Amino acid sequence: MSCSRSELRTTLRQRRRALSADQQVSAGEMLCDILSARTELTDSQHVAIYIANDGEINPEALRDFLWNAGKQCYLPVIGDSNNLLFIEYLPDTPLVLNRFGIPEPSLQSARLISPEKLDVVFVPLTGFDEAGRRLGMGGGFYDRTFAFTRTVKKPMLIGLAHECQKVESIPVDNWDIAMSGIATDSCYYSV
Repeated sequence: MSCSRSELRTTLRQRRRALSADQQVSAGEMLCDILSARTELTDSQHVAIYIANDGEINPEALRDFLWNAGKQCYLPVIGDSNNLLFIEYLPDTPLVLNRFGIPEPSLQSARLISPEKLDVVFVPLTGFDEAGRRLGMGGGFYDRTFAFTRTVKKPMLIGLAHECQKVESIPVDNWDIAMSGIATDSCYYSV
């Protein structure tokens, strides 16, 4: 693909934003169906999820499944050093808007877990290819936070996306962190 990462990011963000509210709900439910029986989840206790923004595939149905299965969920919060902190996420966790307008738990009443102690991290993405390469939003938050996964296998990083965000090939930079797999509303790509 001859376009730059920023051009590709713009195109793919427009593609996911073009989905209707009904398509978004349906995609989130299909994503949950695909992931709910996978051993990556059934064998895990500490799972990081995110709150969808800007047309990202919505993991609400997956979150509800995890809560009902007795799993501990965590949400990312942008820390002072632009790394992500992970805070326990319960149905009654109060949320505040971060600098990007995305809801996240307040640090005041936070129960933190270190990223190394998470079993699975569901990572939002802008684009992906079948080799498991991920194009994020460009802030590098997940790449910085999980740079340590270059040398250890835990946590599993699983990218979540709409199938329409798949492209032939994602250009890679040396700081990009590889995914363990990518799940969409139509299938799971093992990497």
